[in-house]
Amino acid sequence: MLIVVYLVAYLLSTSLGLIIEWTNARNLRRYRGEVPGAFRGIIDENELKKMDRYTIDKTNLSYVETVICRAIFLFVILSGLLPWLAGVLEDVYFVWAGLIFFAVPGLIGAVADLPFEYYHLFSIEEKHGFNTLTRKTWLTDLFKSLLITVFIGIFLLSLLLLMIQYAGGSWWVWAWLIFFGFQILMTMIYPTVIAPIFNKFIPLENNELSEGIRCLVEKEGFAIRGVFRMDAAKRSRHTNAYLSGFGKTKRIVLFDTLLEAHDDDEILAVLAHEIGHSKRNHIKKQLFIMGLSSLILFYLISKMISWAPMYHAFGFSVMPNYAGLFLVAVLWEPLGFFLSPVAMAVSRRFEREADRVAFNAMETAQPLVRALKRMAKDNLSNLRPHPLYVRFNHSHPPLLERIRTLEDMS
Repeated sequence: MLIVVYLVAYLLSTSLGLIIEWTNARNLRRYRGEVPGAFRGIIDENELKKMDRYTIDKTNLSYVETVICRAIFLFVILSGLLPWLAGVLEDVYFVWAGLIFFAVPGLIGAVADLPFEYYHLFSIEEKHGFNTLTRKTWLTDLFKSLLITVFIGIFLLSLLLLMIQYAGGSWWVWAWLIFFGFQILMTMIYPTVIAPIFNKFIPLENNELSEGIRCLVEKEGFAIRGVFRMDAAKRSRHTNAYLSGFGKTKRIVLFDTLLEAHDDDEILAVLAHEIGHSKRNHIKKQLFIMGLSSLILFYLISKMISWAPMYHAFGFSVMPNYAGLFLVAVLWEPLGFFLSPVAMAVSRRFEREADRVAFNAMETAQPLVRALKRMAKDNLSNLRPHPLYVRFNHSHPPLLERIRTLEDMS
């Protein structure tokens, strides 16, 4: 019965995801190349068609990737491969057995996803003028990411299996404390340890802009480690900016592509938006939400890891803890899809709050509005996403809504 419920949830979440993608692409046809009022004079009908084509090309790839990768995953789950693997590993030391058990489906999934990532970068992104990544750099990045993922995965999974084995019934509390502490640690060290492995970060050198930033930071009473320029153009022509770090490692990162495409007032407005995330404690709130949800998840794992019907439903004749961890993750995945609108709604609320801070800091909405319009044009953004797609996939409010809200503030 459990396997039937899981299959229904899995196929329903997959089908709904595809329908949402299709609905979003189809929504573009409703307007037949009509330029939104807010963008008249910024883009013309031909540029809008390019923007729509970019969305459609990405959507078409997403259809194929979703169907193939999720079919492969379903095959791995239902083929008997994992129960057979657990039987083979029965006499192997439990930590090594767990690492091997997780590595097999992980490797299958990574290999299945690789052609789609390659096509996205070297076909779609290149076709639309974004990709600047060489195949050598792509392979180097892939190798670095693999090393980091494997190192962190081995460390955390080994630690978790040892706690389950030796920490008694309260293992899940200690596991949560360690994992949550690790999340905070990663938030702190990512800007100074992980990110520089892939990109170069140099302090902003533009004296006039630096002075404007200094005045803005002092006015807002904002403590920050620094504002850095990232060599994003080495990989892509997309423009962006973000706030990262925690405590003393907190910094704002501006893509070099953003700095080259926008005037100083627009950059200051984008910077004020990122400062807004910090002033409204969004990183701390996200950590709290993550901590609470992971605590609930660890508690559920502790209850389900010895639940025999779960193992039997997926064809296991043995019940090793590492297989239980994997099966709980398998069961959680469809549920995560249906909970995603909640996470997206929280994120969109944070973005609106940050926009409000930016408006107050700049004392006008116009610089941020101009920046958003320019970024939309440069990034070939979808100006008219379907409301259902927004609910499930948009961490930011739709651009037209965001611009209208900012202009209403004035």
